[in-house]
Amino acid sequence: MEATAAIGWDDGTWFVVGVDGTRVGYAPRAVTLPDGTIVAHESRGGTLSSVAAVEHEPFFLEIAHLGDGPIGGELVMTATGPASHTVMVGDLWTGKPLTTVPRSWPVAVDLALGLTTAETQIIAADRVISRDELEAFHQRLLGALHG
Repeated sequence: MEATAAIGWDDGTWFVVGVDGTRVGYAPRAVTLPDGTIVAHESRGGTLSSVAAVEHEPFFLEIAHLGDGPIGGELVMTATGPASHTVMVGDLWTGKPLTTVPRSWPVAVDLALGLTTAETQIIAADRVISRDELEAFHQRLLGALHG
């Protein structure tokens, strides 16, 4: 039986399944490749400073650090497939009240918005959100930062 390429959620982690059945796991600050290699930003002990690219048939994955969010070292992963485009923003989006806003957080969210279109599926740390939700959150960040 042939594996079906897909994007899904299992046991608290988002994953991208390639046609060979292997998984790339996505967490807000780490991406785990099928061979067990963990991609993390250098501020989190990893070697990634800005961007990495991975072929995971039928998906092309781009992993990027766009700037620190609420914790620091947050990664964004874009999965482009034959008929889909998904951007995983992790903890750069939150539905929780804002306490402090690092100056780089709204910039990172703005850059993440630039990776999306109206048809893009956007995945936060624990759920799918709309582009409108991400745009509204960006405005909340700017309001909290600049008053």
